[in-house]
Amino acid sequence: MDENLRGLDSITLTRYVLHGQRAHNHARGDLTILLTAVQLACKVTDVCVRRSGIAKLYGLAGIGNFQSDSEKDLKTLANDTFKTNIEACEKVSIMVSESEDMALVLDRNLNSAKYAIAFDPLDGSSNIDANISVGSIFAVYRLQDAGGIRTVEEATKAILQKGSEIAAAGYAMYGSSTSLVISTGDGVHAFTLDPSLGEFVLTQPSLRIKDRGNIYSVNEGNSDEWNESTRLYVNSIKFPTDETRKPYSLRYIGTMVADIHRTLFYGGVFMYPTDRLHRRGKLRLLYEAFPMAFLIENAGGKATTGWERILDIVPTTVHQRAPVYMGSKLDVEDLLGFFQQTGEQPPSIGDEDTLDEDDLSFEMKGI
Repeated sequence: MDENLRGLDSITLTRYVLHGQRAHNHARGDLTILLTAVQLACKVTDVCVRRSGIAKLYGLAGIGNFQSDSEKDLKTLANDTFKTNIEACEKVSIMVSESEDMALVLDRNLNSAKYAIAFDPLDGSSNIDANISVGSIFAVYRLQDAGGIRTVEEATKAILQKGSEIAAAGYAMYGSSTSLVISTGDGVHAFTLDPSLGEFVLTQPSLRIKDRGNIYSVNEGNSDEWNESTRLYVNSIKFPTDETRKPYSLRYIGTMVADIHRTLFYGGVFMYPTDRLHRRGKLRLLYEAFPMAFLIENAGGKATTGWERILDIVPTTVHQRAPVYMGSKLDVEDLLGFFQQTGEQPPSIGDEDTLDEDDLSFEMKGI
């Protein structure tokens, strides 16, 4: 974090982003405007989440993402909120949403918007009715030639970048308090929504994840379907043979935002491995794995598929999945040792029965 910001009271997210803009002489303020639009979308979504029980905006209502205009489910409201606010800022040419089959092309005529954004508007929406924390995830990508983008195919090609090319990434977590954790590549900073001000205020600057934790986070109900390397690693931290090491504790919420938030603050490792139903993993790269890996690495941790660094992957579809392991540096390195030991091969696309239904529907649409 910039030393000029230290010691100052009430550093809002807007103030922080503006300060970062001034550090770049040639900055036009486009990223500042875009991130301001994202934080407004998060504030509106937070209000919807808090009212969901009263207004009956059930996360499990209906089948699919859309109902009548008079009764939209909460995830649809969150998706519409993000789309509306991001489009209105006029700094984005391409949007990819977890709730949309295809990339959305904006700014067809202005030819000036040099950013693309991918987001999951409401991560963990199936937990809404149980009053469990949910969140939103986003990643901002720079475009080399926004003026040449006119079609969905061109938009898809333009946004399929390595995760290491991210310009900014973050997540909002809606719960007992509302947090927004963000990085523009200069560290990871956590902001908390002050209801009296209606502003996100800096509460944890320059977050650093522990080099080693004592918590593992994974859906252990799928353990019979895991790859061998994951089973061996989890067994080693549950039943350590080294008498100086204590067993790790399992903590799993089922909302990626909440599980990563805890991992950032307390250390340890978060895992979503391949299994029989998800041969290529379950989490999507552009708006789940990439932004979270970007945050973890900027906080001093590591993020891998077990075979390669997550941020080095070049996706081939906008909803491409990958296995995910991320967290404390030494914990992830221990995990990688088991992948090297077993010599397991990375997942590959084979027959149709190795593809998830969602993947098939996207591929049939040409994504």
